Amino acid sequence: MSEQRISLSLISHTNAGKTTLARTLLGCDVGDVRDAPHVTVDVSAYTLIATPEGDELTLWDTPGFGDSARLAKRLRQQGNPIGWFVGQVWDRFRDRSMWFTQQAVTNVRDQADVVLYLVNAAEEPADAGYLEPELAVLEWIGKPVVVLLNQTGRSRPHAEEAAEHERWRSMLSGYQVVRAVLPLDAFARCWVQEITLLHEVARLLPGERAPACARLVGAWQARREAQFEASMGVLAQSLARAAADVETLPETRLTGVLRDLGRAVGVGREDGNDEKRRALQALGSRLDTDLQASLDRLIEIYELEGHASEELPRRIALTVSVEAPVDERKAALMGGALSGALTGLGVDIAHAGLTLGAGMLTGAVVGALGGAGIARGVNIARGRRGTTLRWDDAFLSELVVTLLLRYLAVAHYGRGRGEWRETEYPAFWPPMVAQAVTSASAPLLATWSGRETGLDASAIASSAAPVIAGIARRLLDELYPGAPG
Repeated sequence: MSEQRISLSLISHTNAGKTTLARTLLGCDVGDVRDAPHVTVDVSAYTLIATPEGDELTLWDTPGFGDSARLAKRLRQQGNPIGWFVGQVWDRFRDRSMWFTQQAVTNVRDQADVVLYLVNAAEEPADAGYLEPELAVLEWIGKPVVVLLNQTGRSRPHAEEAAEHERWRSMLSGYQVVRAVLPLDAFARCWVQEITLLHEVARLLPGERAPACARLVGAWQARREAQFEASMGVLAQSLARAAADVETLPETRLTGVLRDLGRAVGVGREDGNDEKRRALQALGSRLDTDLQASLDRLIEIYELEGHASEELPRRIALTVSVEAPVDERKAALMGGALSGALTGLGVDIAHAGLTLGAGMLTGAVVGALGGAGIARGVNIARGRRGTTLRWDDAFLSELVVTLLLRYLAVAHYGRGRGEWRETEYPAFWPPMVAQAVTSASAPLLATWSGRETGLDASAIASSAAPVIAGIARRLLDELYPGAPG
């Protein structure tokens, strides 16, 4: 066996999801996937990754174990159980179970450097009747085994998942060939877990294979890191385009803008002037289009199939900044009328604007505007001749939360699951991501702080990308503490 070629044999009880996992790891559709026993009928080899030095990491997809109890009983009667079993002639049609099992056992014996044994983690270890006889077969073969926990379900907090993993480790601790037990769900694994697996494989190989394996693990990690960095660029560009987006209208009274904004978020009455409402809708429409395009790009980066849905779930409320020239003669009266009557009206003299944002929608109450002095501050600082609408800081921060949640969803979506479908996030993700974004609010706000003075989307994206990447890495560290890289 070449020292530069490392082979992993993927084996399990029949219909446990081997080919589904192979599709997820390879990023392409291989084999046949159906909910039926013995769908995989032949041993197939796939190259996971290769290096310029000639190293190659091969994944063997094998037929599943069939009648494990019968097999183990027969093997215990033999002095050389594996030699006897692979030397038997089994009829492929009349004794399908034994014939398929023979193919798998022969592959493990002749090809595997490390065995990846896939189990259904949805069932209790003690209830999996196939485990004992199949592990007995693997013990007779003697190759190192990494048990992979499949069908673990949706992502859960680390402590909950660790407790489940420990149950399996405890149950399997009596088998000498079982060297590690790792989660790797074909539907919901994350690339970080793949790297953990490959580091475990490297640990199990003899010393002469170490250089080749180190190069292969490095190449795999570099591929996944490149996907991560490309994804962070996509998120940063979406954020930047939203931050730089603006709608400018002819001069109008601030009260008219407030009324139109109220209608845009579902309150207030209609009138014949649709111009400002169309502007607000234009901001929202461009953002929706951009979010769909960015999600399609993430799907492509992670080698999935499918596209963003035409109507993406609205997980955040729309907010908008309104910067309007105010008639000084009416400013004091307007301030008095607004005081105590409106919510969410914030005044920022340093930036010379009136901001309507998350506060309006959440019910925060701000006092009087301060009369004509504010009107002069706005007009003198800006010299505005019209009403400017843009997304406010609170909204852009919420947008970062949404973008990171969407990234996590794509990064955990296994290709073996089929075409991309956007579903509800695990319940603990949104507060976890929101907390991470809040902790990084200062550097985030700094990335778009110059937009009122001409900072364009390209410059915003360049400064936002490393900040967003840092938040994403902290989230992955929280989900997978101790993972390499």
